[in-house]
Amino acid sequence: MKFALGQDTPLPKLILCLKDYNARKFFSDLVAGVTVGLVALPLAMAFAMSSGVAPQAGLYCAVVAGFLISALGGSRVQIGGPTGAFVVVVSAIVAKHGLDGLFICTLMAGVVLMVLGLTGLGTAIKYIPRPVVIGFTNGIGILIASTQIKDFFGLRIEKMPGDFLGRLGAIARHWNSFSWTATIMAGATVLLIFTLMRFYKRVPGSIIALFGGTAIAWGFHLSLETIATRFGGIPSGLPRFALPTFRPELILPLLSPALTVAMLGAIESLLSAVVADRMTGDRHNPNVELFGQGVANIMSPLFGGLPATGAIARTATNVRSGAQTPVAGIIHALTLLLVLVFAAPLAKHIPLAVLAGLLLVVAYNMGEWAEIPEILKLSKADIAVWLITFTLTVFADLTVAVEAGMILAALLYIHKVTVTSTVSRVTPEYVQAGFAHSLQTNELPEGAAAYRIHGPFLFGSTDKLSIIEEDLPKLPGWSSCGCAT
Repeated sequence: MKFALGQDTPLPKLILCLKDYNARKFFSDLVAGVTVGLVALPLAMAFAMSSGVAPQAGLYCAVVAGFLISALGGSRVQIGGPTGAFVVVVSAIVAKHGLDGLFICTLMAGVVLMVLGLTGLGTAIKYIPRPVVIGFTNGIGILIASTQIKDFFGLRIEKMPGDFLGRLGAIARHWNSFSWTATIMAGATVLLIFTLMRFYKRVPGSIIALFGGTAIAWGFHLSLETIATRFGGIPSGLPRFALPTFRPELILPLLSPALTVAMLGAIESLLSAVVADRMTGDRHNPNVELFGQGVANIMSPLFGGLPATGAIARTATNVRSGAQTPVAGIIHALTLLLVLVFAAPLAKHIPLAVLAGLLLVVAYNMGEWAEIPEILKLSKADIAVWLITFTLTVFADLTVAVEAGMILAALLYIHKVTVTSTVSRVTPEYVQAGFAHSLQTNELPEGAAAYRIHGPFLFGSTDKLSIIEEDLPKLPGWSSCGCAT
């Protein structure tokens, strides 16, 4: 399917899409929205628990933020909600400043995202080099996996340390509390999801694993830790509006984490929107998208929710399920709301081993491991930037990693610009040699078209090639079938 609608307008994509909305599109959106809503159900709870908060916080975020991101964003099929990118930074904020600190931090991050969108700085995210982004995603994937080892193997650890090396030490010290029941259940979850991903891509493996694992554990009375044993279950009903306790003394300490949440949210949201564009042929509006993300992150904590961003896996599921417009994302949020109202008590039976297996799959998928060989083919400077970002993400602090990554991105960009600058003496021979490449002294061959690139052509400006793509039907030798003759 190919879309091309209102790329530069400041209006949300929802308003643009409703101009030619019809029953056929609604049915497609309904199927896609319900499907991705069910897929988001276990993920929202798992991300919340991995962040050190109750599972309903993830559901509240997916309902409130998911609705607003689809209603106000600049992408046609983006699905918003809690994601793995926030797990580490959220758990650190909660451990240090409590839930009120997290809610204040999320509000501040929402304001930053709105400012990025309103000032047109959303397009600046594209200047972050690929090595920095891959360093983040590799590191976050490993950190998420490390947080799930405890529940995957059923280890009895009262409190997991917040740092990576501390977690590994705690796991080593408590390895004798290993549970075969939890391990088999978690391993079966991973195997089932990967099998369905490999051979039956349209079947939501996470949902099959969630319901199947819960039914087996409950039906055979397996000795497994569940949502009920750790959190007491999930309260049913609508998310309740409540202002967080405002603590002015937290503003300065939370400023750096808030910028981290905002930058991670902006990067992941726009990466997800780019993936969606490739799958649909549409083009998102980055500034409108970031404004919508900002509003969503301001409202989510007011209902007890986590920080939100665009979710790549859920967005891809939405597209594959046939989504046509942002209405599918709204239906995804309403599906989760119905689960909260009518089926929340049933969630208490979900084994944590199943959720751990599910999150290990998420960690693997989000890590973008296949990009590492490509990074290693780049320059030494690019490899160093990737390695530093990755190392800081895993072994230091994600806030430090984001700050260092942004500085490295600026330095790498400056370095590549300066490399393109040369100084040459103009001599008669130099002038004569230039005639061979001059458009003024050489005619273009018949049936050929040429484009000239002015200035350094780096990763941040590759989108300017879209002008060539738009001109293709008008170029000589291009047939009506959309191919070169």
